[in-house]
Amino acid sequence: MAAGALLTDDDSTPLARSVEHALLVREGRRLSEPLPRPARTRVMVVANQKGGVGKTTSAVNMAAALAQHGLRVLVIDLDPQGNASTALGVDHHRGTPSTYDAIVDELALTEIVQPSGEVENLWVVPATIDLAGAEIELVSLVARESRLRKAIHAHPLVFGEGEDRFDYVLVDCPPSLGLLTLNALVAGDEMLIPIQAEYYALEGLGQLLETVEMVKKHLNPELTVSTILLTMYDARTRLSAGVADEVREHFGDQVLRTAIPRSVRISEAPSYGQTVMTYDPGSSGALSYLEAAREMAVKLAGEGSEGNGR
Repeated sequence: MAAGALLTDDDSTPLARSVEHALLVREGRRLSEPLPRPARTRVMVVANQKGGVGKTTSAVNMAAALAQHGLRVLVIDLDPQGNASTALGVDHHRGTPSTYDAIVDELALTEIVQPSGEVENLWVVPATIDLAGAEIELVSLVARESRLRKAIHAHPLVFGEGEDRFDYVLVDCPPSLGLLTLNALVAGDEMLIPIQAEYYALEGLGQLLETVEMVKKHLNPELTVSTILLTMYDARTRLSAGVADEVREHFGDQVLRTAIPRSVRISEAPSYGQTVMTYDPGSSGALSYLEAAREMAVKLAGEGSEGNGR
């Protein structure tokens, strides 16, 4: 069997897929066939104002999985904690050009972007601690809610026509509904919402969706919730299954079939400045994110072929 075939072969075993993924990643080779490129750059906002639901973890691992499949991905870290920057192995100490400089001082993203040292085809706009004060500074600025949108649209590789354009831009938001998250919602075309498979995680979802509707009505009519990802799923419990059923009943096809399991390896990876996709590419967590990214990319590419002009 040719290298790369196992990941798309329904007859393969989980162990075979695990071994193959680990070997390909360690050899620096692309996984199976490239995923379909969207017709235009997809700007996706990864948000959930409840902390601890796997928001940043999902942002960086979905980005890495897409990149490992040959797509060109830009991650914009909009969280002052800078956890996405840490996981993707880029410098984000105080003084490093960051998203703060882009939205407050209007520095071009081309002056800020860093390549991820861990994954080919993946770039990062890092966040520094300076971003913690941006909420206050933005209040007095002109067009305060659309400054990130302006910065993204000004980048020559976003919505470009060449082969080197970005396929996905993933914006990792802070766990709150302040001006930083509002900037992301105005900038994005779509939302990716990670939901922890526990009932408490559903409580704040209504508030987030109300905010989305307000943004659509007043600031960004094109914004849609295109993808919902269940995280920290434990197949051994009725609780996880019950939450999953409730989410799927309410949101239908927006919910990916692939759920991300609870995994120690996923939690360990950021402390080594990596995503689980490179830290332990053969783990169940890495394979789940790989499949979730494939599912999302195929679904969005199909929708994009029907037209997504803006």
